[in-house]
Amino acid sequence: MRSRTIREGSVGLLILLGLTLFAGLILWLRGLNPAQRSYRIVVGFANVAGMQIGSVVRYRGVGVGKITEIRPGPNGVEVSVDITPADLVIPRTVKVQVNSSGLLGETAIDIVPLKPLTAAVTANPLDRACDPNVILCNKSQLTGEVGLSPEEAFGAVIRFANTYTDPRFFENVNSVVKNGSQAAAEIAELGREFTSLAKDLRQEVKSVSTPIRTVATQASLTTTELNNLLTANRATLIATLNNLNQTSAQLRTTVGSFNTILSQAEQGEFLQNLETLSANVAQASANLRDLSAAVNSPENLTVLQQTLDSARVTFQNAEKITSDLDELTGDPRFRDNLRNLVNGLSGLVSSTQQLHQQTQISQILSPIAAEQRQIQAEQSHPETASQGRELAEQRNIAETGSRPNSLVNQPPTTLSNEPAVKEQQPSQ
Repeated sequence: MRSRTIREGSVGLLILLGLTLFAGLILWLRGLNPAQRSYRIVVGFANVAGMQIGSVVRYRGVGVGKITEIRPGPNGVEVSVDITPADLVIPRTVKVQVNSSGLLGETAIDIVPLKPLTAAVTANPLDRACDPNVILCNKSQLTGEVGLSPEEAFGAVIRFANTYTDPRFFENVNSVVKNGSQAAAEIAELGREFTSLAKDLRQEVKSVSTPIRTVATQASLTTTELNNLLTANRATLIATLNNLNQTSAQLRTTVGSFNTILSQAEQGEFLQNLETLSANVAQASANLRDLSAAVNSPENLTVLQQTLDSARVTFQNAEKITSDLDELTGDPRFRDNLRNLVNGLSGLVSSTQQLHQQTQISQILSPIAAEQRQIQAEQSHPETASQGRELAEQRNIAETGSRPNSLVNQPPTTLSNEPAVKEQQPSQ
């Protein structure tokens, strides 16, 4: 009974041990290592480019992790990468690129730092105090690029083959070759023309060089002869120059003496003119000084300012009156009315003069009419006529004393037959 229990326990223990070993094998195959921790980063790519789960991740060429998950998205592919060990510090500024080793080699992700890490880092990527702006922390997001892959190489080879087998490509190549051959032929022809031109130019230079050499020889001979002539006649030239210098000195002395004589002859008249001019200048300066003093006095300045103001106001008023008169006289009806008014006033004045003359005549004729009535009354009644005559004389004496002398002594005038008031003619 006891042996059976031992056998059954041994069988169960062996089964548990087998299951444990199997689970450990599976975890080991999946890369699970409890003794070694890791942190994860997520990299985005445009396409998968041959990457698979379990592909190697290298940092500076050293394997530091592997791909654990690939998730396709609407704008690309997100690849999850586990970095081991957990305390590996990677700078934030890195380039993540997918590369393939050979045409049939394994695809791997390379992490290449772009800048060295200068700041001291104390926190690990798994710590809460990890700064994602300085180093790569757990679950950091990066953007990767696809490098040279076999698929892209095969695609480029296929595109090149298609382009090379295109008939238009051969036509273009043939046209380029033809143009090149034509250009080479033209260049060769141009080279030959340049060669012939150089030969002609060399011949021309040879033909021109002989006359030039002859002219140069003649010029050198002429120069030699001039030098010999100057050497032979040097003493004569020096003597001639000395004579010219002496003659010019004598002429200068003579001109100076003539200037002295002329100055002495004109000195008296010049001094008199100078005195007169200085007196006139002094008088003019005095007059200018008096005039400036008179003008600069406050009273004169005030008067000038007032005069200018009055003149300005007067000119303004004259301009206003002129403009008003222009406006009035420019109206034809106003001119007609003014002409009629002048004609009426002239007629009124003439009528007034005639009335005044008639009044004076009536005053002169009234005593004469009274005397005639008295004479008639005396002839009809002699007694009463004497009394009436006395009364008339007294009345005449009284009237004569009160009447102005101009009316009494005025000679009688005759009445005019002209009408008293002239008819006003209508204006044309």
